[in-house]
Amino acid sequence: MKEGPVVLFDGVCNLCNHSIQFIIKRDRKKKFLFASLQGKTGQEILKKFGLPDNQFNSFILADGDKVYTRSSAALHIARELKGGWKLLYGFMIVPRFIRDSVYNLVAKNRYKWFGKKEECWVPAAELKERFLE
Repeated sequence: MKEGPVVLFDGVCNLCNHSIQFIIKRDRKKKFLFASLQGKTGQEILKKFGLPDNQFNSFILADGDKVYTRSSAALHIARELKGGWKLLYGFMIVPRFIRDSVYNLVAKNRYKWFGKKEECWVPAAELKERFLE
């Protein structure tokens, strides 16, 4: 299996899928790997870190022996992207309960606002090497 930080996402969520495509476009070093929360690798990572394996409302970054969830995961990822996106990492100074309150509001309404697929998104052939299952 390939090594590197793994971004776990809800595979049927349109917002989540667009977020993954956003990361791929700006991850010039191809640092990040991806797995759906519903898939085999995603489930293994959730269990490894003692996270619930039946709740798919969090964006998760697993990096070695560290795991970041919700807004912390998003900000750690932004720090690695090309362009001005890394400046968003400055929001880490905002207390996590405040950041995660905003995150949770969006997560709670993501299907209503952005829609949902019937099945997980399948990446194009040229991206398959970056997706784990």
